Amino acid sequence: QVQLVESGGGLVQSGGSLRLSCAVSGGLFRIYTMGWYRQSPGKQRELVAEITTIGSTNYADYVEGRFTISRDNAKTTATIQMNSLKPEDTAVYYCNANFGRQNYWGKGTLVTVTS
Repeated sequence: QVQLVESGGGLVQSGGSLRLSCAVSGGLFRIYTMGWYRQSPGKQRELVAEITTIGSTNYADYVEGRFTISRDNAKTTATIQMNSLKPEDTAVYYCNANFGRQNYWGKGTLVTVTS
């Protein structure tokens, strides 16, 4: 069974940084496109960033230049470095692993950015 466990969330002031990690177990990590999504209260879950098996990246416009996604196939982890955080970045951040019909989610980690 594939499991994704996020870590690194917390409380940070506006302008600060956080680094979220997603540890993947039970699957073949290198075949998954890894993504980070977020969901704020009352809003739908939205894509923040994703990284393909060959390292190609895609970012939501609102995080472009502030967030950086990466993956380590040897450690089966995906990481997102979040800089210049804003209060509107407050959300639960979810890790996702996708390969065709295989789609897995972590339970999420809360990021709160205070002004």
